Amino acid sequence: MLILILGIVIFLGVHTLTSFRETRASLIERYGLKTYKAAYGLVAAIGLALIVYGFIRYRAEGLIYVWTPPSWGRHVAMPLVWFAFVALASRRAPPGRIRGWLRHPTLVAIKSWALAHLLVNGDLGGMILFGSFLAWGVFDRIAVKKRGDGGAPRITQFTRGDAIALGAGTGLFVLVLYLHPWLFGVSVLPA
Repeated sequence: MLILILGIVIFLGVHTLTSFRETRASLIERYGLKTYKAAYGLVAAIGLALIVYGFIRYRAEGLIYVWTPPSWGRHVAMPLVWFAFVALASRRAPPGRIRGWLRHPTLVAIKSWALAHLLVNGDLGGMILFGSFLAWGVFDRIAVKKRGDGGAPRITQFTRGDAIALGAGTGLFVLVLYLHPWLFGVSVLPA
């Protein structure tokens, strides 16, 4: 469990650095943008690797159950995860109404994904992992708002970008849905 927690601290810690604009700017000024980005990416990758390895070890050692998720949680979690994939896809698609409506689609995706997983995981490791990501998403959204970043501009009509976001997000959702047992060791589809 300590490896999982260390990974979360490293991964979310480096991502939190972007909220501290003066510190970020001074690091870029001191080391240059390329070095900053390389170090940022390396630290994030190390954190992610520790999260994956730590969660695998935690699951192998036996889950520590804290509560029993509600039976309806799964029915709420599935659309939340689908929504997270569409939100994430809208971030990379051409500008559209979805991205403008969400303003910060990556943060919305993280919060939706984390909330969905909290609804269906009653074990301590899952609560720590998904709860940390949800808390970080809320923190970062507040930080973004405080620094005056309004996010993506609003667009009144649906665009090609929206069709791409819906198609790509849905496609990724279906792919992960079916690969979930092999990727994460847990089946989300009924047997």
